[in-house]
Amino acid sequence: MAEITAAMVKELREKTDAPMMECKKALTEAEGDMARAEEILRVKLGSKASKAASRVTAEGLIGLYISPDAKKGAVIEVNCETDFVAKNDDFVQFVNALAQLVATSAVADVAALSASPMAEGTVDSVRLALVGKIGENISIRRFQRFDTANKLASYVHSGKIGVLVEFAGADEVGKDLAMHIAATKPRALDENGVSEADKEAERSVARQKAAESGKPAEIIEKMVEGTVQKFLKEVALLSQPFVKNDKQSIAQMLKEKNASITGFSLFVVGEGIEKKTSDFAAEVAAAAAGQA
Repeated sequence: MAEITAAMVKELREKTDAPMMECKKALTEAEGDMARAEEILRVKLGSKASKAASRVTAEGLIGLYISPDAKKGAVIEVNCETDFVAKNDDFVQFVNALAQLVATSAVADVAALSASPMAEGTVDSVRLALVGKIGENISIRRFQRFDTANKLASYVHSGKIGVLVEFAGADEVGKDLAMHIAATKPRALDENGVSEADKEAERSVARQKAAESGKPAEIIEKMVEGTVQKFLKEVALLSQPFVKNDKQSIAQMLKEKNASITGFSLFVVGEGIEKKTSDFAAEVAAAAAGQA
């Protein structure tokens, strides 16, 4: 039996970035053969990745990148299973590297991004290695790329909310817009951009509430449309009250600052993903029943 030294374990760890104990186990199984141990680890990491792939990833991180000239940028959401992993240095570095890659390349979707070169392989091979190292499923959910003749500004809040703004004007305006969007979460730039589905959902709720008033149908319809118009003003960025001065709308603030906004992207980690919830007491009771 070959002696497995600390130096050998260290060398294998540097080559594969796998956990120390996994490296030692692989070297022991390979009887000290470094190449064979590396192969064993790759198989094990792949196995870990495939087992993790079915687990829900509702936590994660928003990555942002803006080029030095503020003309190109990207916002990306990468998910994992727990908030603890979202703070892992390797995970954070991976997300930031992806944001820069998206901003500086022409990838059209997540599949193209996954196939893009990274390190000594592809984005997906780096992701799988990270899954093996960390032991949690990791998935690239979505991204948006900006390439503008104007300027870009960004804001990220605790890694969970990320905003990119395409605007013209003073840098301070861009920063204010990004922070405002993170705080108020508008659904569109103006009322025309609000989806018909959102309008109809609001109209349906308003109609049901108005019907309880017992008023004539024509009055009810006016009440419904009034409610919908109020809703549109609340969710359209340009008509929202500016968070730093609620006496002004965003449109008024921009006019005063001789600035304009042409678009924005707002990502919130896990938005729309159904998170797995567990009843701890029920789990304990089930375990106890199984042992009875």
